[in-house]
Amino acid sequence: MRTVGARHMSTSIRYQIYAAVVAGVLALGGVFAIAPIPLAAEVSMPQCIVPADLVRLALPLERTARHLASRKLTLIVALGSSSTAGVGASSPEAAYPSRLMEELARRFPTQPIMVLNRGVAGERAIDMLGRFDDSVAGKHPDLVLWQVGTNAVLRGYEHARSDSVIRDGIRRMKAIGADVVLIDPQYAPKVIAQSEIQDMIGLILSAAAQEKVDVFHRFALMRYWHSTREIPFETFLSPDGLHMNDWGYSCFARALADAIADAASGKENVQRDGSAAEATTGQAR
Repeated sequence: MRTVGARHMSTSIRYQIYAAVVAGVLALGGVFAIAPIPLAAEVSMPQCIVPADLVRLALPLERTARHLASRKLTLIVALGSSSTAGVGASSPEAAYPSRLMEELARRFPTQPIMVLNRGVAGERAIDMLGRFDDSVAGKHPDLVLWQVGTNAVLRGYEHARSDSVIRDGIRRMKAIGADVVLIDPQYAPKVIAQSEIQDMIGLILSAAAQEKVDVFHRFALMRYWHSTREIPFETFLSPDGLHMNDWGYSCFARALADAIADAASGKENVQRDGSAAEATTGQAR
């Protein structure tokens, strides 16, 4: 059990992080969590449609909900590899964690929310857990978003070993009291060409179900863009055929923000940005 002093230290660290990031943004002349950052060629991009039943989280985000309700700082850590770091984006501000913070600020305008980007290109789950204490636990997050599985699929992996590592990661995240959402691999030519991809999707779903944490179905969302809406890969992916581009990261962040807002509010129909997203029905996971 934490001591009172430890709780004060945790709160102090969290607000130091928050203050430092805000100060840095203001020093650059930016406006924190208010003005959206324009995307390249945004006017020619398709509408970002978020099928609510496709992206809805299965379990409530209880700690996140408590912090939002109390208007305490809600700290989110985005842990992952290159698609968390933002490879393929035109700038760090266009990576999904930055976009997610902007989207959540729109949904919760009176609550302080911080999203820390802890993505490192090229890492697998075992590498991320190797820096867990510093990148995640030391920040005392309320919610951890763990993007995992893609590099294992691309490089080849042993099912049992990957299953063990992912379950260990989930347990470590839960042990620090954080809500946990796993984010499965992207639907992209270099990923779907690998025969192991469906096994990895199933592995993540199974581990999450047994450990009682949420999964955000990024693979299904991106497949919906391409297969149902017939959006060409080059519209939402960078030229490498693997990483998302600005539009892809932005629409992904919007969908994830909707999912978090729903799961943290106890409502299935949280108000969304009607100018760029709409709910659809009948879309199977």
